[in-house]
Amino acid sequence: MLRKVTNSMLDLVYPRRCPVCMDILQGDGKSQGICISCRGALEYVPPPVCLRCGKHVDDEEQEYCIDCRRRNRNYLRGFPVFIYDGAVKDSVIAFKYKNKREFAYFYAKEIMHRYGRELLEIQADGMVPVPAHPSRYRKRGYNQAAVLAAALSREIDIPIYDGELIRVVKTHAQKDLNDKERYNNLKKAFKRKRNGVKLETVILVDDIYTSGATVEACAEILKKTGVQSVYYTSICIGRGG
Repeated sequence: MLRKVTNSMLDLVYPRRCPVCMDILQGDGKSQGICISCRGALEYVPPPVCLRCGKHVDDEEQEYCIDCRRRNRNYLRGFPVFIYDGAVKDSVIAFKYKNKREFAYFYAKEIMHRYGRELLEIQADGMVPVPAHPSRYRKRGYNQAAVLAAALSREIDIPIYDGELIRVVKTHAQKDLNDKERYNNLKKAFKRKRNGVKLETVILVDDIYTSGATVEACAEILKKTGVQSVYYTSICIGRGG
């Protein structure tokens, strides 16, 4: 009862807004986390998808996308929900840079709706959010990947190990680089905190998967420090081929 009262009070003070149009949610939109009329503006990753990264592929007989065919991956499989374009792109940018942390509620619901069964079957020991560099954390006041992981943890009941990975190098913005530059940009950017926690299976959590360089760098560090199996989930991913 106390929790319901507290949530109601929070909704009055900080009313939840639609992640697409930004209006205050009404009616069924409150439970779904999005205006009913705005859902159609979102572009989900359509099948068939790459069996490694989860990106759309053009041919259903094609098991892996071009990127995953030419690169070895340190993670086993990815679970992205949306195409990073249009309304989704605008929404994630607001979530990431404009303090729209409440959008994580909707994103987590959508991840679970689409991939809940698969994520539960992994039987992960924990979720690890992709870390932000301390300077970017201070500027924004939060790490969007950790906010998403917290919302997802409430849905799936898997513990979060925020701080398990540390970003030790402030890299250039990935959006300004080509694929090769993105991978080089992230070399030695991450370290794992030595806290005695034994994790064998981990789900990395991030907001956007583009070239995969960030997830790959994090997965590589986890594997080198004893994690056996790494998966990832994200709100969105770039277009496939």
